[in-house]
Amino acid sequence: MKSRPLPLPNPIAPGPIARAVWARRARLVLAASLSMAAMTAAGTAAAQALPDPLVADLQRWALDRATDADPAPGARVAVILGQLDPRLKLAPCARIEPYLPAGSRPWGRTRIGLRCAEGPTRWNVTLPMTVQVFAPALVLQEPLPAGAEILPEHLIEGEVDWAERAGAPGTDADALAGRRLSRALAAGQPLRDADLQRRIWFAAGERVRVTAVGPGYRVSTQGQALSRGLDGGSVRVRTDGGRVLVGTAVSAHHVEMPL
Repeated sequence: MKSRPLPLPNPIAPGPIARAVWARRARLVLAASLSMAAMTAAGTAAAQALPDPLVADLQRWALDRATDADPAPGARVAVILGQLDPRLKLAPCARIEPYLPAGSRPWGRTRIGLRCAEGPTRWNVTLPMTVQVFAPALVLQEPLPAGAEILPEHLIEGEVDWAERAGAPGTDADALAGRRLSRALAAGQPLRDADLQRRIWFAAGERVRVTAVGPGYRVSTQGQALSRGLDGGSVRVRTDGGRVLVGTAVSAHHVEMPL
């Protein structure tokens, strides 16, 4: 039996600047379409092992949970079910309950738990699932090598699967401009933190401001960095009084130390 996939919301219409990149991505879109067809076929194979009503319920259940975590209003969410282990021989069950296994998230490549809540034999299995969440983000207009500096003219708006990888794709051109790539990226790819080199806020030996942050107060002092300050990295600072403090590099010549 074939399943009837849950109807999805209408896709987000790309902004005016996004249309310029679609022609250049035609081949990539074709390849993605073929890949999607293969994944949909896998989802159909899973549906053949499960009753149609259950497949539809699982898609709606996963869709609701993914939508709760939408990165932006109006995101387009797609749920693709995988296949149960063909070696499984499950006993009949009058009521099957879906759940998210501990540590799982209803985004990207994940798993959905199925447990028999009413039947002669209680069982508990997991089903592979892919949840795609499409919303606007910035993508590259052209391929760039590792180490390349990102310039405003490199960026354009496109529709991106936010759930494809960990970390949200960049949406602020000003925040991305001047950053350098940690790996080569192709045209049409979004930029996530893992794709960018960490900012260097200051070098070892430079003067920095250290701010101690506590409940309801902030106290600052000056000192000399004993190592370079990588964004979000731990750094040691020697104060003018000779005391060595350990904090986190948060911006240009600024270290925060939570108390």
